Amino acid sequence: MKMIEPLTLAGDLAGKVDIDATVRGGGIMGQADAVRTAIGRGLVEFSGDMKLKEIFMEYDKTIIKGDHRRKETKKYGGKGARSKKQKSYR
Repeated sequence: MKMIEPLTLAGDLAGKVDIDATVRGGGIMGQADAVRTAIGRGLVEFSGDMKLKEIFMEYDKTIIKGDHRRKETKKYGGKGARSKKQKSYR
C-alpha cells in the first residue's frame, strides 16, 4: 500500500506509465520507502508538473525527499551509542 500511494495521488498519470523496480539491501520497510520515493520522483520528472510535486509534498514530504535520519554509531565506554558504564563512588 505504501508503494502505491504516489500512483494513487497522481490520478490519470498513473495509467500512462509502466513501472518496474528492483531494490537490494535494507529491510522490507526500507525497500518499500525507497520504491515509493523512486516512483514519486519519476512521476514528477516524467510529467514535468510542479503541481503534482506540490501535491506529493503536501501529502508526505518523503515521497520526494528521502529520510536523512540514520542510526547513531556506537561510542567507546558503553554498549551502545549513548549508554555508558555507571560509576559508583560509595
